Amino acid sequence: MPEKTYILTLSCKDTKGIVAAVSGFLAENGCFILESAQLGDASTGNFFMRSVFTSSDKLASLEDNFQKIADEFTMDWKLHDQSVKPRLLLMVSKQGHCLNDLLHRYASGSLAIEIPAIISNHPDMEEMANWYNIPFHHLPITTKTKSKQEDQIFELIKNLDIDLTVLARYMQIISPNLVEKFYGKAINIHHSFLPGFKGAKPYHQAFDRGVKIIGATAHYVSNELDEGPIIEQEVTRVNHIHTPDKLLSIGQDIESIVLTRAVTYHIEHRIMLNGTKTVVF
Repeated sequence: MPEKTYILTLSCKDTKGIVAAVSGFLAENGCFILESAQLGDASTGNFFMRSVFTSSDKLASLEDNFQKIADEFTMDWKLHDQSVKPRLLLMVSKQGHCLNDLLHRYASGSLAIEIPAIISNHPDMEEMANWYNIPFHHLPITTKTKSKQEDQIFELIKNLDIDLTVLARYMQIISPNLVEKFYGKAINIHHSFLPGFKGAKPYHQAFDRGVKIIGATAHYVSNELDEGPIIEQEVTRVNHIHTPDKLLSIGQDIESIVLTRAVTYHIEHRIMLNGTKTVVF
């Protein structure tokens, strides 16, 4: 069997001997380590590790052999085949800047993903989806239909075997029931003014207050609105010469960059949840 590249991610309570046990296992099984990173978090007492390696063994065989070490340290672990492209469901409302950035990178091959579907509560982005030849699902939502609409979303997630849901400026609050079903597998993006400047036209609100820094935050979706475990952030300085429309343009560029970074970290299996925060290798 030709060699394949695998990614091992694990977390457990921090103790002596974890790195030695993992690296020893890889060496004994003829694996060649390409990249390895680890963290012992003193604040939580947890240990995290990500190792990239090549092997001629099959995934199932490596998993079976590693189980003994995982049991010894009570690990939460996963072994990933790097050649398998994660399947993403993209959700959007009326603003298409983040969606367009992800679709362009997907089409150009710079993001190793599959996109089986795009969901929106508005029809505005259907033309863009058609241009990239991706099925577009218009699922309008009202107070009365919210539960039914979210059932349709979850059915698509199941039927399309979705690995990650990306809220690319999807301007609806996700209900706790749906959040629970895809916790740790759904990423959101928003401007970094929060908790200030909530609601409509946040960049215009920021202009009226004379802000000097604007930015964006990507995080996992949680039941605490816009307060899930943070994955990536970016900021840039602005000043009095920037109009509200210019602030909006700058902000949308940052949102696109930050969301794409977060998606990249996730599909490369670089992120591990650590309570209310993340470890990103």
